[in-house]
Amino acid sequence: MSRSRSLLRAEYVLPIAVLLAAACVAAAEFSTLFEFRRGTSGELLKTTAAADRHYYALLVLAVFAVVALAVAVFTGSRPAAFAVAAAGGLSLLIFLLVDLPDVNVEGPLDDPYFFTSKAEPATGFWLELIGTVALAVTGGALATLRSDQLRMIVPARYRREAEPAAAERPRRSTEPALKRPRAQSAGEQAEASELTDRDDGAQPNRRASRAAARRRAG
Repeated sequence: MSRSRSLLRAEYVLPIAVLLAAACVAAAEFSTLFEFRRGTSGELLKTTAAADRHYYALLVLAVFAVVALAVAVFTGSRPAAFAVAAAGGLSLLIFLLVDLPDVNVEGPLDDPYFFTSKAEPATGFWLELIGTVALAVTGGALATLRSDQLRMIVPARYRREAEPAAAERPRRSTEPALKRPRAQSAGEQAEASELTDRDDGAQPNRRASRAAARRRAG
């Protein structure tokens, strides 16, 4: 249960949304954008692929957005987050300027049909609509995050910390601190002084006894 909750954290929603939007944009380039059908019969006469109109420009933008997203969340780079937003904005601009104006436009088909038909949006058109709008919105939301918020998206074990905290902190000495001598009271100092005087007074007697012992031995 704890693992399932961690996978559903709110921090993961935004990058997952960016990935899904980029996937929609990339899939649209391999799909049919417009269909041309015969009048009332609805017979399919011609199709137009998205790649024929964009030359895989949306695919390049989608891959670029995914790479920039990975750099942003693993390193906390705000320029990379802005790059995701830029990719989303460019893909939406291509959709608005190139494809949207041609929806339901009537015109003559080329040989061998020689009659007028209407460009009806197909699967690729709807994938492109959803993907470009979602990538622009989620990329813009990602660009508003700070560097620390971007790094918090990925789990801690995969996170690359940029700040060398261990190097900046002062090292603590592992050696035990030297014990300071305890302050002696006045009575203890007097007693120690008396013992010292007694030792000094007894030294001549000890020397004399040692000299007498040497003479007796000799």
